[in-house]
Amino acid sequence: MSSLSTLSDHELADLLKAGERSAFTEIYDRFFGVLYLHAYNRLRDKDAAKDVVQEMFAGLWSKHRVLNLTTNLSNYLYSSIRNRIINEIAHKQVEARYLLSLPDSVNTSNCITDHRLREKQLASIIEKEIQALPPRMREVFELSRKANLTHKEIAEQLDISEQSVRSHIKNALKILRIRLGLFIYLVYIFKFF
Repeated sequence: MSSLSTLSDHELADLLKAGERSAFTEIYDRFFGVLYLHAYNRLRDKDAAKDVVQEMFAGLWSKHRVLNLTTNLSNYLYSSIRNRIINEIAHKQVEARYLLSLPDSVNTSNCITDHRLREKQLASIIEKEIQALPPRMREVFELSRKANLTHKEIAEQLDISEQSVRSHIKNALKILRIRLGLFIYLVYIFKFF
């Protein structure tokens, strides 16, 4: 198959509907930035904008087989994001009214504790999968993601080529994407790094 980056949106949508994961990845790479900016301009909250876009892409993949585009792909994605933004704004308004109606004596520490527990559990699952990577790949990946070293710095430190560094990181991300599933992978990439 030729490079997916040269395919039209219509061709990518057809491949996506056929279950082609690489087409989904290309669509994600092609549209994430502009959809994020669109969401951020409306929500004025980086985390909420990322969440809205990630949820939209997760939904796109989960229903890719029954995808029925009555318009072009970009219009479909913008409409999906617009609807999710509207839902997010409505949800925040309901949430704000609810919080205002709560008595001052309500303790929210239990909610925070539950959230932190789930976050720790997710981090533990991800860390376990990172530790299961082949040793050299894991070392390169951790230097990139945890120590925030550039490819050049990692190459110099480990006495390998920058191309090897890129290859190790690309393969590690591919393995993690498969092992963790798309949703957890997206959460991991944008929340923990």
